[in-house]
Amino acid sequence: MSRPTAKPKSILTHAVLMVLSIVVLTPFVWMFIASLKTQEDFFSELFLPAGDGFLGIGWDKLTLKNYRNLFDLGFGKPLVNSLFYSATSALFATLTACAAGYILAKHRFKGRELITLLVLGALIIPPTLLIAPSYELLFDLNLLDTRWGLLLPTLAPAFGVFLFRQAVKQSVPDELLEAARIDGCSEFGIFFQIVLPLVRPMIGAFLLITFLGMWNNFVSPQIVLQSESKQPLSVAIAQLRGVYRTDYGLLMAATVVSIAPVAALFLLLQKQFISGLTSGAVKG
Repeated sequence: MSRPTAKPKSILTHAVLMVLSIVVLTPFVWMFIASLKTQEDFFSELFLPAGDGFLGIGWDKLTLKNYRNLFDLGFGKPLVNSLFYSATSALFATLTACAAGYILAKHRFKGRELITLLVLGALIIPPTLLIAPSYELLFDLNLLDTRWGLLLPTLAPAFGVFLFRQAVKQSVPDELLEAARIDGCSEFGIFFQIVLPLVRPMIGAFLLITFLGMWNNFVSPQIVLQSESKQPLSVAIAQLRGVYRTDYGLLMAATVVSIAPVAALFLLLQKQFISGLTSGAVKG
């Protein structure tokens, strides 16, 4: 029997995907290599430094000195701060948004339509317009320069509430909820044992979106937090740029450190992320 040959369309698709993958990955490879180079080699060589080593590359010129210097400067503290802010914000925002979305989707109460309209209205307001009123509110509550002052405004996002409202309406049948109530399951039990498992793809997607949003947050920490010990990684990286001189190898090492946790989280949640994004594409 003759072996089946690949279809020309499939070959073309894989070729295009390989080219696009190379285009996407090249900046990340360049950044990682740059983080291993000295300041002199950073400007003299585009990728790997030339030398007498294997393939004509100066492997002895690559060094981990930039990473050592980075943590000698105290970069461990901003890294821990960013992990705490992002993880706390992602977990609590996902839980509160899912609970609020479930209530708006499946519970009948007076004023539900008005609350839904308010949630939709909140999506229209640009976040930059809320900086001044948010600052004044945090000042009145004595929450400036506190971690909770940075976290509290992120724990009930309108986008998440509306997203989970739509996900619950599509994925959680009313008959299943009624059967659970007849069996004596409490509302908390219904939420944690039935609703959360059924919207798990959306939970994974929203966890990743919220984590990335807080991880990359650059403006709010500088407004809310004044203490250097409480600043996240995004602010600490920006402070590495000097007025008269910038150590680009050190800057690239800091960027690699900032990307690594996000890349690991995406690899962990990529299936849920794709399923969550496509869950509303087909009605069923």
